[in-house]
Amino acid sequence: MVCDEAQFYEPRQIEQLGRIVDELHVDVYAFGLLTSFQGELFPGTARLLELADVRSQVQVEARCWCGARATHNARLVNGIQVYTGALKVVGDTANEEIEETAEVTYELMCRKHWHAGLKRRQGEQLELLDQQDEQAEIINLPVQTPTS
Repeated sequence: MVCDEAQFYEPRQIEQLGRIVDELHVDVYAFGLLTSFQGELFPGTARLLELADVRSQVQVEARCWCGARATHNARLVNGIQVYTGALKVVGDTANEEIEETAEVTYELMCRKHWHAGLKRRQGEQLELLDQQDEQAEIINLPVQTPTS
């Protein structure tokens, strides 16, 4: 059985998955995020980590805009990072905490930039460390415009 978006499962649902493994002898593979935009474990993820027989990260590492390993998810409302609000926001539905016309997006960030609330501006230069000589190398990023 394959379970995706396991961070949104309720802890009792994770316990049911454990029973499926133990009582029905069916392998369960669950995939999901560790932490929310608030920087805390999702309740479903926390229970999954407590009960899982094996834990592994995906082999492809996500990167922050600065080039560092991305470990956090940032919620941006109209381009501004927010740290509070409903844990689950479903698109195209009315939400009391986020005005209807607000643009809500998510961006992967390293811990440093998640804490600082820094977001790369479109077309901004990206500094990456050259692993051979540890000199900072400036790479010009192309400006991408959304297509309709």
